[in-house]
Amino acid sequence: MRSFTPVERRARLGRRHFLTAESRAADIDEVVTKMVGLHATDPATPYLTLWARVPGFGRDHLHTALYDSRSVVKHLAMRRTLWMVRSCDLPTIQTVSSDRVAADERRRLIADAEKSAVAPDGAVWLDTACAAVLEHLRRHGPTSARELRAALPELAGSHDPAPGKNWGGTTPLAPRVLTVLGVRGDIVRGPNDGGWAVSRPRWTLREHWLDGGDAHVPADQGALDIVGRWLRTFGPATATDVKWWFGHTLTWARQTLRGLGAVEVDLHGGIGYVLPDDLDSEPEPEPWAALLPGLDVTTMGWFDRDWYLGEHRAEVFDRNGNGGPTAWWNGRIVGGWGQDGDGRVVVRLLEDVGRDGATALTRRADELSAWLNGARVSPRFPSPVMKA
Repeated sequence: MRSFTPVERRARLGRRHFLTAESRAADIDEVVTKMVGLHATDPATPYLTLWARVPGFGRDHLHTALYDSRSVVKHLAMRRTLWMVRSCDLPTIQTVSSDRVAADERRRLIADAEKSAVAPDGAVWLDTACAAVLEHLRRHGPTSARELRAALPELAGSHDPAPGKNWGGTTPLAPRVLTVLGVRGDIVRGPNDGGWAVSRPRWTLREHWLDGGDAHVPADQGALDIVGRWLRTFGPATATDVKWWFGHTLTWARQTLRGLGAVEVDLHGGIGYVLPDDLDSEPEPEPWAALLPGLDVTTMGWFDRDWYLGEHRAEVFDRNGNGGPTAWWNGRIVGGWGQDGDGRVVVRLLEDVGRDGATALTRRADELSAWLNGARVSPRFPSPVMKA
């Protein structure tokens, strides 16, 4: 059985995630294609993720891709997380992950509408509200959530998830109606009324925003396509990694790996998988440093993270498993980063990385400070090391 040491896995990570000097990506499309998607829950994350991987990347490049050429789009998918994916991959992502999330979101919303006495039949209420939103967008074009709530009485209603509890509180159901419509692929996030680090999307019909919006991909075919692409970039990986990343069951993960003909390999004592043509050894790259944003797709890339995270989990992940901004040296997380009062990027190390490592990370911090040019980034899920 082929064995992969942590050192070799970190070498693969550096090259395949476009983080070493010789493996930088040519453009946005190359990164999003090979990594399947980029985390976008925090609106600044895709921009910073691409800055770390594409030489010469500017904020206007992603703005053009999102809103002019529309080659990429934000969509709720794996693990009920907001992703930025290629528009041409949306039918596959929809089949593989989003349909599963959509069914869960619809079921919960119907139950909460009935529980809160918004309607005696939550399904009828939800279908009526969805139809009203679609008709409004068909007539008026891209519209903000606030404008939809003001225009459509069908969206009225609220729910308190924990009556009498200090962590509860009455919240409107209208945003959840838009979530259902979005995750099932009827509407998408169109023009953004906020800046690059602020999310204020106008919702629009998918068919009005994207070409080929009605394409359908069979579930089995879609799984083989998307998991195969993911495994080439993130492999070797365990079945649990696949299950977690795609938000599916372990049975589904194992069936898909079998369908790909994935080969079992030894991961420092455990069982992992790679594609059958991906067993060549990986030489160590030249030393490399990286500063990645909160929720970066590499930081969040595996369920089993000890081989690149070591003892720093409690410092760089919050209690809900959200990774904050991280500093990397030669394939390992060695600290975090934030901004000082003047907006300059500052690295805080959690271990001694030697003079070369410290110098390389300081250089990347200076480069990121120059790129931000005074703009401040406030991660939605700051890590303990960043708070400190």
